[in-house]
Amino acid sequence: MKFNLKWLLLAAAALFILAGCQNRGEIMPPNQQADGNTAGSGNGAGNGNGGSTPPGSGNTAGGSGQTEHNDHSGHQPSGEVTALRLADFDKGWIGGDGWIARTDNRGKDWEIQYEGKGNVNQLFALNERQAWATIRTNGQATGGSLELLHTADGGSNWRAAGEVPNDGFLHFVTEQEGLSGSAHTTDGGATWSALPVPKGISGDPYFNNASYGWAVTNGNGKMNVMRTEDGGKNWHAVMSRELAAELTGTVIRSGGKEDVWIELVGDSGMTQTSYSLFHSNDGGKTWTTVINNSTAGAGPAPGIPAGDQNGAKNEGTGPGLLYVVDKQTAFMSGVCHACDNPNTIGWTHDGGKTWHNSKQSLPGVGPQQLGFADGKHGWWVISDGDKPTLLYTTEDGGDTWKEASSFEPASTGQQP
Repeated sequence: MKFNLKWLLLAAAALFILAGCQNRGEIMPPNQQADGNTAGSGNGAGNGNGGSTPPGSGNTAGGSGQTEHNDHSGHQPSGEVTALRLADFDKGWIGGDGWIARTDNRGKDWEIQYEGKGNVNQLFALNERQAWATIRTNGQATGGSLELLHTADGGSNWRAAGEVPNDGFLHFVTEQEGLSGSAHTTDGGATWSALPVPKGISGDPYFNNASYGWAVTNGNGKMNVMRTEDGGKNWHAVMSRELAAELTGTVIRSGGKEDVWIELVGDSGMTQTSYSLFHSNDGGKTWTTVINNSTAGAGPAPGIPAGDQNGAKNEGTGPGLLYVVDKQTAFMSGVCHACDNPNTIGWTHDGGKTWHNSKQSLPGVGPQQLGFADGKHGWWVISDGDKPTLLYTTEDGGDTWKEASSFEPASTGQQP
């Protein structure tokens, strides 16, 4: 009896040690990934990079799940932050060159959950358990397909979910249905189909779901905001404006199927860039000119006649990032590369009728990432060349920002 008890105790100890050695950052094959409950649907509003129109329909994603990974719990990530997404004000993810990290205490502590090849291009979360990441492995700045990763357990495990055919703004409306530009998936990203877009499109379209979508067309000295209610089969113009110069960029975000925010980027000159922001919350029937950043060096803001005083001015000499919280609240950063503290931010809480600019400006001349949990609580990440990348948080809607985390450059900091 004593002999049997001894071996039972040894076997139990061995099982305990093996369980403790399991990698938390493992990418599990899809058929081994535990399902998580989806608590929210997401409104598809946030920051993202522009991209090209998706190729033909039926793009099938492989995903071997063999990306490199290790357990680095508690280690501070290093290098430039290339993606950000909040689950709430306390919890969220950031990504960089070959890593994804999570915090549960507003950036005080970080856990690196994933490591592998490639740069994290975007992050999106429905809630604190369901999140996705796109990884660029082709070495290009834009274009081409991106590897899609998914977690259903808050990031303890990331699995290969497929490939996204473009680098448009990625957002999921359920655990299975997602959109990126005109690409649409109903199986969690394993396969994608292309929704039709209007001729002469400028930048990426934005689809709220498989039926409702928005696009901007540009040509013959005019821009049109187009809308579809049947998945792109038919498009109709809901706003038309004359242009003094061709558009150089467009960003579309939405707080619901009847809501749309349209950013138009125009000419540049004398270190200045003209841009405008328009908003409609009734399906495009009526419009508010939210921002009118006409400049002496770059000319009138797109879609706004010279001398038109409608719309507020956002601080800075060029556009930063647009983040839409809902149909009433949106934030937009501004940049001024000639200024000592180049980064500013402004916002509206009434659908664009009024615009407020923070009196605080922040340092940093590199790329930035912006995210908000609601109209008061947000994160702002700003990189600064060979200096540390800094994460700031606000609890008063952008009036004041406090440093929450510092990430050393990858060449001198601790490698993830």
